[in-house]
Amino acid sequence: MKSYLTTKEGLEKMRAELDELKNVRRFEIADRIAKAKDLGDLSENAEYHDAKDALAFMEGRIQELESFIARAVVSAPTSTEVVNVGCRVRCKAGEKEKEYHIVGPKESDPSAGKISNESPIGIALLGRKKGERFENVMPNGSVTTYEILDITC
Repeated sequence: MKSYLTTKEGLEKMRAELDELKNVRRFEIADRIAKAKDLGDLSENAEYHDAKDALAFMEGRIQELESFIARAVVSAPTSTEVVNVGCRVRCKAGEKEKEYHIVGPKESDPSAGKISNESPIGIALLGRKKGERFENVMPNGSVTTYEILDITC
């Protein structure tokens, strides 16, 4: 089985979501199903079918979270010398400065500056050092030159 790198924060967030789903949402949906059953004929009961669909979707999410948590490897960088999962990296690309927070694939949120270690720029940044310049070929074929200005963990 493939393991996944994650930050401590990301793993805690997934554990909290799993706990919420198993200990709160599961009972809420079970209650919805019970109430919908009381409405009568199940073959034409939209509330019942909607609740059953919600339960199936939630159970799938529970399985996904349990699988990921079982295979998660927490990256806890201890040095600001080299880019690793969990680090924040400030880069210069052309005339623009950008900051990236390198996270595991299940935590990525590019609009919030959180990029996966498995993304093209994440792969290009891993293992680099402050002051290092490098070129990265983007998925569309363009080439961007980056300079690492700062690394914080």
